[in-house]
Amino acid sequence: MIRSVYVKYIVTFMLIIIISMTLLAAIIGTIVSNYSEQTKYDTVESEAKATAENLRNKLSRTDFSDLNKFGEEYGDDIKSLFQLIGSTSLNKVTLLLADTNGEIILSYVDGEVDLSPTAQIPKTIMDEVNNGVELSRRDTLEGIFETPHLIYASPVFLRDNYVCGTVFACSSSATMDSFIEVLIKTITISSLWVMLAALIAIYFVSERIISPLKEMSRAAKSFAKGEFDVRVPVIGKDEVAELAQAFNNMAQSLEVLDEMRNNFMSSVSHDMRTPMTTISGFIDCILSGAIPPEKHDYYLHVIKDEVQRLSRLVSTLLDISRIQAGDRKFVMAPFDVCEMARQVLISFEQKIDKKHLDVDFDADADNMHVIGDHDAIYQILYNIIDNAVKFSREGGILRLSVKQLEKKVRVSVYNEGDGIPYEDQPYIFERFYKTDKSRGKDKTGVGLGMFIAKTIIQAHNEEISLNSEPGKYCEFVFTLPGAGAEKSRSGL
Repeated sequence: MIRSVYVKYIVTFMLIIIISMTLLAAIIGTIVSNYSEQTKYDTVESEAKATAENLRNKLSRTDFSDLNKFGEEYGDDIKSLFQLIGSTSLNKVTLLLADTNGEIILSYVDGEVDLSPTAQIPKTIMDEVNNGVELSRRDTLEGIFETPHLIYASPVFLRDNYVCGTVFACSSSATMDSFIEVLIKTITISSLWVMLAALIAIYFVSERIISPLKEMSRAAKSFAKGEFDVRVPVIGKDEVAELAQAFNNMAQSLEVLDEMRNNFMSSVSHDMRTPMTTISGFIDCILSGAIPPEKHDYYLHVIKDEVQRLSRLVSTLLDISRIQAGDRKFVMAPFDVCEMARQVLISFEQKIDKKHLDVDFDADADNMHVIGDHDAIYQILYNIIDNAVKFSREGGILRLSVKQLEKKVRVSVYNEGDGIPYEDQPYIFERFYKTDKSRGKDKTGVGLGMFIAKTIIQAHNEEISLNSEPGKYCEFVFTLPGAGAEKSRSGL
């Protein structure tokens, strides 16, 4: 595939260059040919007219009406005239003087004047010029010239517009054709050099573009094998570099997600195996009589707690499965979020007292109503406060704030403690992610609480965010629509 892309680049650019150069050669060749031909026509026309006019002036001062007899008497004068006209021409022009019968009585070729040429102008041409018509054409004059010439014929008039002969000015078109041939060769050679330069440039440009794609292809194959630590070199600041950077970001996300998934599987395995082992061990001991009857109630309560722990874990897993599948529906109705916050704080009274936390409940009013799913918001608030209590430092501040913001209500939970490391903060709302990977403080969480919270808040068309400074504090903030806000909740 990579080679085909390179070949496509080469073929496309070569075709563009070839077509462009061909069109350029055709256009330039046409323009030069037309200009050169027109210039030669103008030259032979002017020289034919000048020669005919000079002859007319000389004839008008004599009594000759026969051009042959005039040539016999004034041959040297005509020769000098032809040499003068021919020498002033910048182009190689052949001058011919013919009588009315078409017999050439004098010619000027390459600076030499011949007073006794043996050639005959075609009768068809003489019939036209004997009628006093000037003509121009490309012709060989039936054997006089071996190649086509540009010819201009100008009649020589006597008194009363009597035609006594014709001056023919002729210029070979072979030089023009050879010039065009040289021009085409020059353009062709230039095109070949341009194509070579373009080929080299395309090679390096294509290599620069395709090389990161090759790296991405190799990295994608590594991803397929489960190796997410592969990265693509980012070179430059162009679109390819942006693509490579985006690819690396994706790779990093996949690596983090894979790590979170592995941690999740490890946590779930641990959290399910531990209570099941405890339950199985205590039941075996009760059945075997290793535990005396008076201790049964105590261990049965332990078994009950472990069963409830398993139930919460399974419920969380089912909950996340329903959310991802879109099966969980939210019932939107007004409720008092301040009252809910107070109830959640009361449920953590023992844990708060155990850590000697300084609780600060800050609300703009005793009762503040919002629109949302009561159970879902309760679940969010419970999980956030549970984490806040769990990760607060001994004797630290736990602050729950409820503030009115125009048509919304802002709820925040702040605690003093270790906070969340900066490198973990971008992933805190991802599923399976846990900051306490050692399970030193959080022995029961599986890394789904914040993901569920974010999913529920987004289903309410609101936002949840994190503010934390490692070693000092942590604060989770989310908003809810006020009870007076008119929002469409159809389908939720």
